Amino acid sequence: MDLVYKGKTKDVYALPDGTYRLQFKDDVTGVDGVFDPGANQVGLSIEGSGRSNVVMSRYYFEMFEDQGIPTHYLSSDIENQTMDVKPAEFFGKGIEVICRYRAVGSFIRRYGLYAKDGDKLDGYVEITLKDDEREDPLVNEDALLALNILRPGEYDEIKKATKQISQLIKDDLADKGLELYDLKLEFGRDKDGKLMLIDEVSAGNMRVYQGDQSVGHLELATFF
Repeated sequence: MDLVYKGKTKDVYALPDGTYRLQFKDDVTGVDGVFDPGANQVGLSIEGSGRSNVVMSRYYFEMFEDQGIPTHYLSSDIENQTMDVKPAEFFGKGIEVICRYRAVGSFIRRYGLYAKDGDKLDGYVEITLKDDEREDPLVNEDALLALNILRPGEYDEIKKATKQISQLIKDDLADKGLELYDLKLEFGRDKDGKLMLIDEVSAGNMRVYQGDQSVGHLELATFF
């Protein structure tokens, strides 16, 4: 395997057959030792985090496959904390798509004049550019087109897919007695230029509550 990217929470290796292997770490994003899925730096290490992220990602990617939703997922190895995926073309240098059901985190930091922590948002979708140096700036459709990051029509396609995927996860968590507050997804293009879900779908990129209590990173994985 050839290391092609060393990330904050996982490393990416190229495999001889043209696919890629994601090696999940126990590092998680956060600030001052507190987990935060929206943070731009590693905040702490949680033993077992990498394994739990593979467990959840496999669970959801297999669910999406059953629903006919295109993804990059091929296979996974839970014990070795790896996931094999199809190659993908990124949008620019990468975008993150956030679906929010409750006002929390950076939403409150931006819009606290109009919203209170925990206010319902009904699946509000926003897109940020992956850019640690500029703290992942929020970007709108016009800018994404002007910068040639998206092609005409892709913004609406991404928004529609985000709402569909997020609702599936929200409903699944509700069946487990949990509430999804927000979720971060990533998309790319497949070899034919079609939209597909990439990256991971795990505790590392969502906020989940049980009643009024936040569900911890490892605790969430016990529901799967």
